[in-house]
Amino acid sequence: MNTRFIKTLQQVKELLDQAPVLEPGWESKDECYQWVEEVLRHFRYRLLNRSEKGLIKRYLTVVTGYSRAQITRLIQKYLATGHLKRKQHTNNGFSSRYRKADIRLLAATDRLHNGLNGAAIKKICERAYKQGDKSYDRLKGISISHIYNLRKSKTYRNIRTPKDVTRPTNKAIGTLQKPRPEGQPGFIRIDTVHQGDQDRVKGVYHINAVDEVTQYQVVCSVEKISETFLIPVLEELLATFPFKLKGFHSDNGSEYINGRVSDLLEKLRINFTKSRARKTNDNALVESKNGAVIRKVLGYTHIPQEYAT
Repeated sequence: MNTRFIKTLQQVKELLDQAPVLEPGWESKDECYQWVEEVLRHFRYRLLNRSEKGLIKRYLTVVTGYSRAQITRLIQKYLATGHLKRKQHTNNGFSSRYRKADIRLLAATDRLHNGLNGAAIKKICERAYKQGDKSYDRLKGISISHIYNLRKSKTYRNIRTPKDVTRPTNKAIGTLQKPRPEGQPGFIRIDTVHQGDQDRVKGVYHINAVDEVTQYQVVCSVEKISETFLIPVLEELLATFPFKLKGFHSDNGSEYINGRVSDLLEKLRINFTKSRARKTNDNALVESKNGAVIRKVLGYTHIPQEYAT
């Protein structure tokens, strides 16, 4: 990753708009810490206003791969001491034999050969090394079972299953407010969970709906979230609840904030609300169910769209 030419805040904003998810490429934490210090010093972080500081935090989070909390700690340390130096911690556990570069190489090999089974990929790595490709030095001796372990790693999934973020729309549909069920059933929270891409092939989408009071949950799978596929599934989902629906709450994704969904809810006399800006708890119930139920049952592995039905 080459960030030498990113010198202005406008260039930082353009990078984040074009590539909201990057694969960090640091070989060592010391190198990463040094880069963070150089960025903070170059942009004169102390003198930035609040929005500019938030932009730099996002930039550091995306490029380093660290959490926002970790970046905040590093910035506080820099502001207090004027420099960043990593403290070396002694680890008595097992050292990792395969580095991130090896995992990225494995992902590239899988993409090139359309995700063959572990035994075939092992032979390909051995043959590549024998033919003179020294980058396969460590992968040449990998076991078949460990190939599948590396395929489950975060580094591998970030390469072959990029995140598909929800894109908001500014169309004035729905009411910006938090639902108030007052202890009555019928106020559902709804969200979309994408099963991931693989080699630029889209996976299925899961429509997850949860009643706020009773916790009654309905999950449907759909091939695409366009109106042609989504509206029939949404009608079936709403009809599945065993009580009269009074409220429908979603985030600001364009799959729900559109005229077809609004007309459907109006016909059923269901109040349509959507999440407010900077109010992360507005749709937290269904988002927690995404991890506790959807990912627990269906996992993170790519499922092709043809299996949605």
